[in-house]
Amino acid sequence: MIMQESVLRVEPSREETLSKLIAFSHEGPMDLNDSLPWHLGIDRARPPKQPEHCWLYGTPTHAGLTPEQRLELLWLQIARDVSMFIALEQTIPVLYVGYLNRYEQALPPDICEYLMIFSKEEIVHTLVFKRYMAMAGLPLYERDASVAFALGQLPNMHPVAGILFTLIIEWTAELGAMHSTQADDIDPFTRQMFHRHHVDEARHIAFAKWIVEAYFLNESPERVEPLREMVRQQIKRLLPTYTYAAAIAQYASFDFPVRTDDLPLIRSIWNSPANTELNQRRLAPMLAWLKKLEMS
Repeated sequence: MIMQESVLRVEPSREETLSKLIAFSHEGPMDLNDSLPWHLGIDRARPPKQPEHCWLYGTPTHAGLTPEQRLELLWLQIARDVSMFIALEQTIPVLYVGYLNRYEQALPPDICEYLMIFSKEEIVHTLVFKRYMAMAGLPLYERDASVAFALGQLPNMHPVAGILFTLIIEWTAELGAMHSTQADDIDPFTRQMFHRHHVDEARHIAFAKWIVEAYFLNESPERVEPLREMVRQQIKRLLPTYTYAAAIAQYASFDFPVRTDDLPLIRSIWNSPANTELNQRRLAPMLAWLKKLEMS
């Protein structure tokens, strides 16, 4: 099927849905002050995620921790997850507004509008997450190489590469957050924050998927295959470091049992039965989509 030339597009069958998605975004925008119950505060005596989703769960290392250390570990994991969102959500507006400045005349109006909505919502998310980190007294983890790649290399590539690359990070983080934080015994503010964030992120993920699917359907294999290989390499790096980040040892108040340079032990945590099974469950929608588009 040959479509009218456009830098980014969705399939004709998605155009009405995209218009509705835009309307929903305008009807209930997230507000820093009013969309969340900041008055509740954060209860660090309660877990911020399900304890069995701890990175070390099911390993001898976890068995050797005290209950207080296990609770601290859960909060430090949430700090990494929120740091990951902040790094990504500060990057996406720069990338997407850059696409608008460069390609606006070659983009359908609805796609232009949603790229602006997407960018605006990510800025609000960043403000929310930074306020949360300060209120919870959590450390901000250093950015990894993904941000440098996104700001350095992606602007010089086709825009669909940027949308796809950031989709994989955002979808991974979103699936993990929602899978772990929505139980009844979780700190109430943390649970509500991630749920409200999910309302916007579900739209972002759908939009990015539609853009990528249209590109893969309508472009030549010669243009599509490099994107598939980019994602294969991204997944190979992302999933282990998402599963366990060695930098957590720098932030613990106790003598952390996993040194940052103990690669054999770190690899055993990445590939532990508990983490392998957890990733298969929480990342199932993304992994199925990647398989369908031959990116895994």
